[in-house]
Amino acid sequence: MMNTANQSGIQSARPVIAVDGRDHDALSGGLLGLSIREDVNGLYCCEALFGNWGSVNNSTTFLYFDRSTLDFGKAFAVKMGSDTIFEGRIFGLEANFPGRGSPQLAVLAEDRFQDLRMTRRSRTFTDLSDADIISQVATEHGLQPDVAVDGPGHTVLAQVNQSDLAFLRERARTIDAEVWMEGSTMHAKSHAGRGGGRLQLTHGSTMREFTALADLAGQRTAMCVCGWDVSGKAALKHEATDVVISSELSGDESGTSILASAFGQRKETLAHAIPLTAREAQTHAESLFKMSARRFVVGRGVTDTDARLRVGTNVDLQGVGPLFSGTYYVSAVNHLFDGEKGLRTEFTAERPGIGRV
Repeated sequence: MMNTANQSGIQSARPVIAVDGRDHDALSGGLLGLSIREDVNGLYCCEALFGNWGSVNNSTTFLYFDRSTLDFGKAFAVKMGSDTIFEGRIFGLEANFPGRGSPQLAVLAEDRFQDLRMTRRSRTFTDLSDADIISQVATEHGLQPDVAVDGPGHTVLAQVNQSDLAFLRERARTIDAEVWMEGSTMHAKSHAGRGGGRLQLTHGSTMREFTALADLAGQRTAMCVCGWDVSGKAALKHEATDVVISSELSGDESGTSILASAFGQRKETLAHAIPLTAREAQTHAESLFKMSARRFVVGRGVTDTDARLRVGTNVDLQGVGPLFSGTYYVSAVNHLFDGEKGLRTEFTAERPGIGRV
């Protein structure tokens, strides 16, 4: 979706709007507000607000109610310089008639995950791995799959009254993977293998604001998943500990170890996963442990807009003290624009440990 970031150091103060592949100067100039949201669950959403009152054929009237420019299903993109920070299709138009001021029109757009979100069904998959299933779903929607995930094979796996998007999100969480869209390519990679690039942000420079919370409430010293091996007629049990997160700490002190030191052992046993094989039990336990451990420290910041800052980016945050400086994984991004504050980006990032002092 995004090209290589503009290296000139010059950032446009106003995004460029493109419809059906062509830049639209009037829309770009009439842009009043913008919000582009992405998180680790997939589905990139855009809401753009335009002035909808002006001169048409020598008369003053509504600019976009004839649907010739903005219409359902049209390709809609937002660019910043040479970088595309959103591309999707229009699925909603919202008229706004404020008490004071001119009429406005909001455009709601989503990326190609919209197709999966609006397809709900019940079915079963037999003798397939998660990689096979994800690739099959992508192909069914006319998407190019780029899948590199590891996980157990399934004799039978059911999708029960779920949208295809919800089903893929569930499968991805189970195997410590993430799914996202770039144009018509659907990617599915492990959390560690997403390869979203690296970026340094410094408080007081490129990063305008930042807050960070290190919270033990969601931490556990161990995560145990239990089930039953039908073919082997034996109980299944796997316990995941902080060993599975050690490679992501980079010398930091994990929330798990702090929890054990401050409060003692806090183990959790989950029975709802119902694994059928030892591999499934291990995969579920380790994925669930990693998911909670990574959210020990959650940071939220505001920074200058950079097309390289998106979900999956590893950001090196500096100038925020010895506990909270270091590498974070970006889990949510919201690119914003309005006439008062201009372009900026709100982001959420997480890490499994804090600095040692």
